[in-house]
Formats: sequence, C-alpha cells, structure tokens
Amino acid sequence: MDHIYQDAIFLIERLHRHFLEVVKSELDRLGTEDVNNVQALILFNIGEEELTVGELTNRGYYLGSNVSYNVKKMVENEYLVHERSTHDRRSIRVRLSPKGLELYGRMKVMFQRHIEELEAGPHNVEELRQSMKALRHLEQFWTRLLALGLRGQMSNMSAA
Repeated sequence: MDHIYQDAIFLIERLHRHFLEVVKSELDRLGTEDVNNVQALILFNIGEEELTVGELTNRGYYLGSNVSYNVKKMVENEYLVHERSTHDRRSIRVRLSPKGLELYGRMKVMFQRHIEELEAGPHNVEELRQSMKALRHLEQFWTRLLALGLRGQMSNMSAA
C-alpha cells in the first residue's frame, strides 16, 4: 500500500502541473500574454458570479499561488472588476469584466473540446467516474487528517 499511496500523491502533483501546461498552451494558442495559467483558472472559477477573494481562495485550488496578488494583476490587466462590499467594507468582491468574460468563454470552449475528445477516445465515462470516486476518498482522508491534526494541536495548547 505504501508505494501505491506515494505513487498516487506524485501522480496527482504531475497531473496538476500537466494541466497547468495545457492551460498555458491554450493561452499561447489564443495569443493571450497578459494573464498566466493560474490566473486563467482563477478567472474560470469566478465565472459569471461575483465573489469575495476569501470565497475564491476557499473554492479554488491554486497550488503555490497568492490569490490576492493574482486578483490584483487581473484587475490591472482589466480581466476583473473589484469593489468593496457595501455590507462589509473590509471585504472586496470581484467579478469578470467584459475582457474577462471573453476569456472565460474561450476557456469554456477549451473544456468542452477536452470533454468531446475524451468521449471520442479510448477512455469512457465510467473510468473517469471511478477515478473521481478514488480521488474523493483520498480528499476525505486528507480532510480527516487535517481535522484531527487541528484538534490535536488545540488539545496540546489547552494542556500547556
């Protein structure tokens, strides 16, 4: 089991890097140079919604990235519009600008193309479902470990 677990971890990491390269390649193909692959994924996660930076951080999986910095860069490059919340002046809400919506549409087309290629290829939907099930179990396992670790730290702090 130990090598399978480690192989799974390394595969997940490689898959994430490969996917970021796929997004980068698509941005290059589109001639989009003022946004990087991580920023494009953040933009895609915002979609047609309006979110706070905190909600965006909790929703997305931006490995090794600073969401606040990337949001700032996308505002500067006119992909995002940001406004202070009327209810909580400390909170900043972001939504896609017209330029951001255009790139969002192109990203949706890319994802749709990937889906069509997967459906036409040797892989089937059931394989993907089984993979998702295994990945969700791993996510739940890690979530439990984090929760136990936090409780263990809290107990240690109370005892001190």
